[in-house]
Amino acid sequence: MAREWTGIQQFPLATQTKLLELLGTLKEKARDSLTILVMGKGGVGKSSTVNSILGERVAAVSAFQSDVPRPVMVSRERSGFTLNIIDTPGIVEGGYVNDQALQLIKRFLLNKTIDVLLYVDRLDSYRVDNLDRQIVNAITESFGKEIWRKGVVVLTHAQLTPPDCLSYDDFVARRSEAVLKVVDSGARLKKHGIQDHVIPVVLVENSNRCKQNDNGEKILPNGTVWIPNIVEIITNVATNESKSIFVDQKLIDGPNANERGKAFIPLILAFQYFFVIKQLQKWIKDDIAKAPKSSWE
Repeated sequence: MAREWTGIQQFPLATQTKLLELLGTLKEKARDSLTILVMGKGGVGKSSTVNSILGERVAAVSAFQSDVPRPVMVSRERSGFTLNIIDTPGIVEGGYVNDQALQLIKRFLLNKTIDVLLYVDRLDSYRVDNLDRQIVNAITESFGKEIWRKGVVVLTHAQLTPPDCLSYDDFVARRSEAVLKVVDSGARLKKHGIQDHVIPVVLVENSNRCKQNDNGEKILPNGTVWIPNIVEIITNVATNESKSIFVDQKLIDGPNANERGKAFIPLILAFQYFFVIKQLQKWIKDDIAKAPKSSWE
């Protein structure tokens, strides 16, 4: 059940105005609801980001518990528009993708439509590795490569001081590029011919140490008012030309191994007949014709 979105009133007036404008934009495009799926590793700030967007503490956040134990959907209604945000547990355990956690998320999403995927990682991480590629690949295998047409990369812990050799903007650009390369690789975007699609990157700072402007809005070191910015990016992605992802049983079950390659069976049989069996028959006939005949023959 959707509750009234009272958390929006906790934002500064300028932020409230911008958020209501964006909701109006969605309604103008005949959208009366929006469902956002939040995924990523544990401890990267998924739940905190959900809380920040809604202006409410809807997801428990603790320094001693990095993840929600199971998927949770929070629904908020405002002026006839319903916003659904699905917070999920981290899909990594012991340095590998946790298939049980992934299956739990997929079953939770049955018969739901994903309008936007927020892939969350940390800005203050200094490298990417094979585990990051495994995570992106797992999301791709679960929901199809088209999910990334509805994707937004969210980098948390953005109130940082970069190394002395880099400016803030340079550090953000390099970190963003590294994460996007992992997404391109794990999602196999170029291989499937959608390399022209650019996944947006947004920065987030959920802690109380985030600076504020004169209007009381949370701003990043580059001056971006980040809460209206992330909602605007979400709005743009939700209303782009790509279709939202409906999670049905077929998508959850994945491709049937017994069905895989059935279309090629007639071609294989034809190849075997004309290039193997016919050739063998020809060789046998040639051998018979060349064989020496007995006297009675």
